[in-house]
Amino acid sequence: MRRAPVAAIIATLLMVAPTAFAADGTKADPAKGKLLVEQVCAACHGIDGNSAASANPSLAGQHPEYIVKQLNEFKAAKRKNPVMMGMAAPLSPADMKNVAEYFSAQQAKDRGASDKALIEAGKKIYRGGIMAKGVPACMACHGPSGAGIPGQYPRMGGQHSAYTLAQLTTFRSGERNNNTVMTDVAARLSDAEIKAVAEYIQALH
Repeated sequence: MRRAPVAAIIATLLMVAPTAFAADGTKADPAKGKLLVEQVCAACHGIDGNSAASANPSLAGQHPEYIVKQLNEFKAAKRKNPVMMGMAAPLSPADMKNVAEYFSAQQAKDRGASDKALIEAGKKIYRGGIMAKGVPACMACHGPSGAGIPGQYPRMGGQHSAYTLAQLTTFRSGERNNNTVMTDVAARLSDAEIKAVAEYIQALH
C-alpha cells in the first residue's frame, strides 16, 4: 500500500481541529490540581512536572488540553499503559483539568542533549523532514522550539530523549495507536533517525 505524500500529511496535521478543553464552561483549579499531583503524580513526573527518570515524560509547561486528552485516552484504554490506565481510572473530568492546569503552569527545565553527536542529524529531520521518505518536518506542528500549538499539538522541547524514542518506536510498531498521523510518520523512520530526532528534541527549549 502506498503511503500518502508528505504534503498530504502536513495538510492533515494542520487541519486537525483543536481539542475542546473547557467545553462544559468550568474553570480549572490548579490548587486542587497540585494536591492531586502531590498525592498521585509526583512520584513519576516530579512535583514540578520535571521527571527525574527519563522513561517518564516531563509534563511541566505541557498544554493542558493535551494532558487532558491523554488522561481521557488512558482511562478509556485507547492509549495503553498499565500504570497510567490505573492512575487515570478514578479521575473525574474536573480532576484531569485541574492536574493539567497545574502542570501547564510549571517551568520546564532545559536539559540539553545527552548525545551531542546526533544533534545535527536530528536537527535536519526536525526542521526539514526527509523528503525522500515522505517524512514531514516535525516543526510543522510542534514548532521551531518544540513549543507545539495549544489545543492541537503537544509541547516537545526539552522532553527526555529516551521517552520520545520510546513513543516514536511504539507509534511505529502500532503498540501506541491513538494518533494515526504519528503512526504513519513514525513508520517511515529508521531506528537511527528516531534516536537522532529524539536527541534534538531534548536539546530544544
